[in-house]
Amino acid sequence: MDNKYINIYNSLVSLTRNKIIYKEFTNQDTFSHRLIILLFHFAFFLQIFNKKSDSTYLQNMYDFFFKHLELSIREKGYGDATINKKMKNYINTFHSILNKIDEWESLDKINKKKILFEYLDLNLDKDTKIVNYFDNYRNYLSNNTLNSLTKGVFKPNF
Repeated sequence: MDNKYINIYNSLVSLTRNKIIYKEFTNQDTFSHRLIILLFHFAFFLQIFNKKSDSTYLQNMYDFFFKHLELSIREKGYGDATINKKMKNYINTFHSILNKIDEWESLDKINKKKILFEYLDLNLDKDTKIVNYFDNYRNYLSNNTLNSLTKGVFKPNF
């Protein structure tokens, strides 16, 4: 297994497991919510590094990411037919997220919230915090190189 992909995958999963996200931002901590948060993390990752990196590397990272996501779903005990259906839905959701965040940096907070509300059941009184979280996450990615992120777990301060 290639460490350059596993380190990024594990870092994204680690960010997604942050209990503060579910305590502060959402009304639920379910597998579905965790998966959507993971897809947002990965979508922003690809969005930032698509402009700076080799497309072959990112395609391999994409393939690796979804292969490991499929393996995680298999570990939950789903059968092959269910897994295929779920993976198709997750990939479609991911591409929908990618399309919606394409112009993220030019959107105001209200439109950013609308994107997040479309996919997540958010706490209405704390909804700007998750926008700030993803803005800070994007800034963290922008201020780091892909090479530095492949070497180990992300160490964001947001």
